[in-house]
Amino acid sequence: MFTRLAQQHRDFVKDLVMNLQALAVVLENRGYLASCYTCGDQLNSASFMVSLSENHLIRFLVSDYGITWTEMRDDRELMKLEGAEAISQLQELANLIKYQYPSPSQDKSAAQKLPQLETMV
Repeated sequence: MFTRLAQQHRDFVKDLVMNLQALAVVLENRGYLASCYTCGDQLNSASFMVSLSENHLIRFLVSDYGITWTEMRDDRELMKLEGAEAISQLQELANLIKYQYPSPSQDKSAAQKLPQLETMV
């Protein structure tokens, strides 16, 4: 049973890393500063970062050891989540980008009218 669970976890992490890589590409194509770094080709860990606006940074780390979401503004940590909560917040980010958050190339006044991520928790 434990061997099967370990393999399922590895598969889950690999799937999550691939989705982070795809999200970074989509964000870059929409004009955001985004990156997703992995170590090696086994996709067993990743560091994902995106700058949503000036001084507003999201960092998402995933590995066999855990999953964390960190949101920072003006170099201060606003929120840090782990595990399922971190993944849920990542989904919120994806939804915001997909449905409402203006890209950096859009009018800055429109960006100021949107709800902040920290209120979405």
